Amino acid sequence: MIWHTSFRYGALVLLLGLGVACHKFEERPNILFIYTDDQAPWALGTSVQQGFFDEVPVAHTPRLDRLASEGVLLINHFCATPVCSPARAAIMTGRYASEFGIYDFIAKPGHILYDPEYSPGLDTDKSVTFSEILQQNGYTTGLVGKWHLGDWEVSGKMQYHPTRHGFDYFMGLTSGGTTPADPELEEDGVVKQFKGLTTDILTDRALVFLTRHQAEPFLLCLNTRAPHGSWLPVDPEDWAPYEGLDPEVPEYPDLNIEKTKNDMREYLASTSGVDRNVGKVLKLLDELNLTDKTIIIFSSDHGYNMGHNGIRHKGNGIWATNTLPPGSTHHGTRVISDKYRPNMYDLSLKTPTIIKWPGVTKAGTIIEDTTRSLDIFPTLLEMVGIESPQDVPLRGQSMVPLLTGKAPVDWPQDYYGEYHMINYVEADMRCYRTTEWKLIRDFKNEGRDELYHLKEDPNESNNLINEKSPDIRRIIRELDFQLTDRMNRIPKSL
Repeated sequence: MIWHTSFRYGALVLLLGLGVACHKFEERPNILFIYTDDQAPWALGTSVQQGFFDEVPVAHTPRLDRLASEGVLLINHFCATPVCSPARAAIMTGRYASEFGIYDFIAKPGHILYDPEYSPGLDTDKSVTFSEILQQNGYTTGLVGKWHLGDWEVSGKMQYHPTRHGFDYFMGLTSGGTTPADPELEEDGVVKQFKGLTTDILTDRALVFLTRHQAEPFLLCLNTRAPHGSWLPVDPEDWAPYEGLDPEVPEYPDLNIEKTKNDMREYLASTSGVDRNVGKVLKLLDELNLTDKTIIIFSSDHGYNMGHNGIRHKGNGIWATNTLPPGSTHHGTRVISDKYRPNMYDLSLKTPTIIKWPGVTKAGTIIEDTTRSLDIFPTLLEMVGIESPQDVPLRGQSMVPLLTGKAPVDWPQDYYGEYHMINYVEADMRCYRTTEWKLIRDFKNEGRDELYHLKEDPNESNNLINEKSPDIRRIIRELDFQLTDRMNRIPKSL
C-alpha cells in the first residue's frame, strides 16, 4: 500500500503517541548519522589491522578506529544497490530504490547523461523516510551534505528537496557531486560558492547544528562528499600519512600499478579527511556533554574497489588495467564494455559500519552476522522507542537484538541486492548471497551470470556458473529459487 501524504501525517501523529508510551520524550537519545560517499569496507584502519581485509594499505583513521572500539563494528554490512542514488533511497526509506523508480545514480542538468524525460527522485507522495518519522515524533532534524535523491533545481521538482522529506534544516550539495575545494553548496535555500575544503565546510555546519540544538532531541545526518573522487586537494594533515608511501595494491593481471598506487594514496588521504572531521564532531559532543546521550551510526552508501578484480569504482566499475578490456571474458564472465564492468562484488556491496549506542552496546563488539542498510530504518525507530509504521512495507528488520547481544538463532544470514545499471552501459543485475555462495544474474545481457564459492574464493575470482557438476547445478537451482522468490516479493516502481 502507498502511504499517501494525507494518511501519512495522521498516522505519524498516532506514532507519536505510541512512541511516548515506549519512552519518555526527554529520555530519548539524540541520533548522529555519519554517511560517507564511496568509502570501501577496507578503508577503515581497524578493519585491516584486525585482518578482515588484505592486499590494501592500512587507512589512517584513528578517530573512526576509536569509535569502533567504543561501539559495535559490523563487518558484513551490505548496501541494497552498489551506486549512489539507489543506495541512499534504500537507507532513507527502508525499501529498495527500484520501488520508487530510482535505478541508477541521478544525473543533474548539464551532465552528459541528463535526460529531461527521465528525471527521477524520491517523491514525497510515495515514500516515507526515517527522518520524517523522527521529525513528527519531536526530533529536530538536520541534513548536512549529500542527498542525491532528485534535483530540485529543475522547475516543478521541489518535492525532491530534503526539507520535504523530514529535515528541518538542510545545507549541502544540490546534486550528486561537487568539487573537493571551493564548492557550490546550498544554504538557506540559496546556492553559492564557498571557500575552503568541502569536507571541512560541511563539518563546520554540522558543528553549528549540534551547538544550536544541544538542549533538544535531534537527528543530524552528516553526509560527507568524501572520499568520492576527485580526491585532491586535502589538508596537509590528511596527506601526511601517505607522503612517500608505496601502498600495497591488489594483484591482478595487467593492472595499471602506477595509477592504482597513486589513486590509492589520494583516495586514502580523502578518507583521512573524513576521519579528521569525525574527530571534530566527537570532540564537540564531549564538550557539550552529549556523548552519553547520542547514538552514533557511521556508514557509507556503498563500497569501493581499487584494483580489486581489475577494476576501480563501485557497482559501475571501471577497468583499472593497462589494456581495455582485459580479454573477452572476466573471470568467466562476458565483457560488455571496453571501459565499464557492471558488478555486484562484495567490495562494491559492503560498507564500513559502526554503531555506538551509549549504555546499551558493549564496547569493542564485532558482529559477523549479515546486516543490511535496509535494516537501519527499523533499527533507528526501535532504538528511540517508536513503532515502525504498519502501512510501510519495510524490507529490513531491526538490528537491536544483534546490537544488544541477543541475536536470534534464526537471524537471516542471506542477502538480496539489485542493480539496474542504465548510465553508460546497461545491466539488470540481481544478487542472492549466503555466507557460502553467491549467485548473480544479469537479465539484460546473456552470458553474464556469475556464481562464486565464497568460502573457498572470498575474492570472487573464479566464476563457477558454467560448471557441469551435479553439486554445482543443484546449488545454482537452489540459489536461483531464492533469488526469484525475492524478486517476486519486491513490487515494480510505484
